[in-house]
Amino acid sequence: MTSNADDLSIVSAIISLAHSLNLRVVAEGVETDEQAKLLRLLKCDEIQGFLFSPGVPIDQIEEFLRDKKTL
Repeated sequence: MTSNADDLSIVSAIISLAHSLNLRVVAEGVETDEQAKLLRLLKCDEIQGFLFSPGVPIDQIEEFLRDKKTL
């Protein structure tokens, strides 16, 4: 997405289309600060991925949330 203009255009169009239908957009698989910054500029509603945290097993989620007061 960050190095290909066509990819960026597609992501922008998807976010715009979803918002025009009153849908929230969740970007999944975000791995770099650059990707997160672009998604914020495009008004993506939620961003998740390894940039913030790997998957956390359900039995460890409470401890994870206690330790990670802010992301």
